[in-house]
Amino acid sequence: MAMKSKDRIEYCVACVAEFAKAFGLGDDASFDYLDKHKGIDFLIKCYEAEHTVSFADAVADLQRVCRRNGGRL
Repeated sequence: MAMKSKDRIEYCVACVAEFAKAFGLGDDASFDYLDKHKGIDFLIKCYEAEHTVSFADAVADLQRVCRRNGGRL
């Protein structure tokens, strides 16, 4: 169980960093944006499927989720 949690955390951290790179944000700003617009919730809820796609696809998915929740990036 602990290993699964560690994997999820590491994946979320990597996605936050990739989102930051894609939109020219710092990691803190990326996390805050994703948290505010439900992207982090999405990553946690959909980890089983999301971790099987590329980071580019994950960033695109995060962008769509965040836009549906009021984000503008």
